[in-house]
Amino acid sequence: MLICLSAEVAQSLAECPKFEQLICEKSGNGKGGAMEISTALTEALGKYMDLASDEMKLTAGNVANVDTPGFHTMGMDFDAEFQRALTLAAGEAQDNANTNATGAKSKPRIREVDGLVERPDGNNVSLDREGMKMAEVQLKFRVAAALLKHELGTISEAIHVDGK
Repeated sequence: MLICLSAEVAQSLAECPKFEQLICEKSGNGKGGAMEISTALTEALGKYMDLASDEMKLTAGNVANVDTPGFHTMGMDFDAEFQRALTLAAGEAQDNANTNATGAKSKPRIREVDGLVERPDGNNVSLDREGMKMAEVQLKFRVAAALLKHELGTISEAIHVDGK
């Protein structure tokens, strides 16, 4: 998650002790002088929200195939995928220090969900399970959005501290 700021504001914010771990990058075509700012928390929350979105798409796909003969419920281990995304991001940060990495988003590992009762047509999608999964994912996304809003508010306060 990146926010664009002018070069002057970005520089003063980067020097602020409260935001020692800001990631500052030049953006655009090189003419504007804008900087993109993010913190480790905004980056992690962005990855968390991306995974929540991916999990919601899986759940929607399962619901859409509830009547498809032979369809098996698909899912992912959210916690393991989030840890993997953070580990990959840490590796990319190290690579970016040495080279110019692409920063492409890695896809979560999707698997068939074990332990579900299969109907006579071979389908094992349970609307009850999928409804609960959807509510769980919505809660994850809302919590992450609230945390991100708070973090961006804190950054905004630091930017405007001189104006008070």
